[in-house]
Amino acid sequence: MNIATESGAPAVVLGIDYGTESGRALLVDVASGAELGSAVSAYSHAVLDHELPDGVPLPPDFALQDPDDYLRVFDVVPGLLRSTGIRPEQVIGVGTDFTACTVLPTLADGTPLCRLEPFRSNPHAWVKLWKHHAGQPQADRINELGQRRQEEFIARYGGRYSAEWLFSKLLETLEKAPAVYRAAERFVEAADWIVWQLCGEERRNTCTAGYKAMWFAESGGFPPREFFAGLNPDFAGALDKLAGRYYALGSAAGGLTPASAARLGLLSGTPVAIGNVDAHGAVPACTVVEPARMVMIMGTSICHMLLGEEKRQVEGMCGVVRDGIIPGVWGYEAGQSAVGDIFAWFFRAAAPESAAAAARAAGQSLPDWLEAQARGIAPGESGLLALDWWNGNRSILVNHHLSGLLLGCTLQTRPEEIYRALLESTAFGTLAIIEAMEMAGVRVRELVACGGLPHRNPLLMQIYADVTGREIRIAASEQTCALGAAMHAAVAAGPERGGYADIRQAAGAMARLRPHAFLPDPAAHAIYRELYREYLAVHDYFGRGANPVMEHLRRLRLERHSASGGAASAS
Repeated sequence: MNIATESGAPAVVLGIDYGTESGRALLVDVASGAELGSAVSAYSHAVLDHELPDGVPLPPDFALQDPDDYLRVFDVVPGLLRSTGIRPEQVIGVGTDFTACTVLPTLADGTPLCRLEPFRSNPHAWVKLWKHHAGQPQADRINELGQRRQEEFIARYGGRYSAEWLFSKLLETLEKAPAVYRAAERFVEAADWIVWQLCGEERRNTCTAGYKAMWFAESGGFPPREFFAGLNPDFAGALDKLAGRYYALGSAAGGLTPASAARLGLLSGTPVAIGNVDAHGAVPACTVVEPARMVMIMGTSICHMLLGEEKRQVEGMCGVVRDGIIPGVWGYEAGQSAVGDIFAWFFRAAAPESAAAAARAAGQSLPDWLEAQARGIAPGESGLLALDWWNGNRSILVNHHLSGLLLGCTLQTRPEEIYRALLESTAFGTLAIIEAMEMAGVRVRELVACGGLPHRNPLLMQIYADVTGREIRIAASEQTCALGAAMHAAVAAGPERGGYADIRQAAGAMARLRPHAFLPDPAAHAIYRELYREYLAVHDYFGRGANPVMEHLRRLRLERHSASGGAASAS
């Protein structure tokens, strides 16, 4: 295969990974998958969860972003090209990935409404990030009507549609900010909007549409308009705001416009791959292109990705879509709404000063000190048990009214014991997802982990191996989402430009695993099975309706916030 440009220089692809806090640009050698250089652009507004840039306060459960922060990621690419010595003509393709469902309202030309003066102070005009959960009441109504009508999406999404997904956020906008909804000529996944900015064409991807927006190619697309009208008469036209064609992963959306090429320092017309979800793009970057190997993309949250030969209904899955990850097979998605975010919360808000002082005395960061201390605690030794719902439950209960819980504390409980209990709780949550998959007939033989956590926290990975009783392999790349985007860019470019014919071929050449694996310890696994039974008892007691105290507390919080004069809903 020709893996060089016409000039004979090695062919290179650019992958841009849009995460929760920052965007990362990665240059990758097409022939070997070698990562030639990367650059990060932190979003200047990060996550807007307390107030808008102009000081307008936000209600609870809001998580917004500024789309212009996404465009500023482009500006790191020219410097990356210079530092690596890569010439523009060597770059044969550009690929992107994004968090999802992350959605924004725009005009018909793609202009975000939050740029327009009448809407700058309206929270609903901004990007609603994946972890925006304020649409849970709308999600509840979507589920109630979908179940009553026996809509296909109910089965495809494991029995419940999530507050994190597209139509929950759109219905919330209609009902809380009707002026924004009326002005929006398009609602666009950020994954598709960024491709629109690169190539000047509105091209929507089948991945986000299938997993987040009830769009199934085999069924002719979206549910009928009558379903949306049943939620709200003014919601019947929602599909008109999602107009456009939908393209398979690996397709070329178009070429770089002259303006975007100039900003990136690349050649006009360079192929741009259709948009993708970060977690889904990471799967082939972890060498996984066949069933029974679950990929865990571990960062602020976890996405659990699995391939299967057949379509099965799995309780609480985020979706099952044919060709949704790898062509020709069914792609299953599940996940936990918070993992790294839980640990970050503990470091920031709950670890005592005594722990921080001990870390400073030892010359360590607080996370490193806590991990070192927690490593010496045996499974079950602390007497603690936690639930991993600090940002709600994505799978398998699909309820963002749920909240975190810590059991077993005494006056002798130490911070490192709490930290270890939080680590263990996220592993128990993953095991619940694995067991739901296998109960439905979708086999999970091996785990492959990628993302920031597996490379930074070996204790966490050993706990996951011990809890699940499975070997865990780690992706060689620390930037698998960006690598996956780059691999799809090589497919979009195609063999004729020096790329690949399909994503399996690209994975065979460009993806690697680390040689070391985390193996389960049988003795630890036996203790964790006992603890997991207790986890399931608490999980079902609080999560399946036996005691709805968490939902009552959440409702009281929202009521009191509204009564105390929190952010008003602008119409």
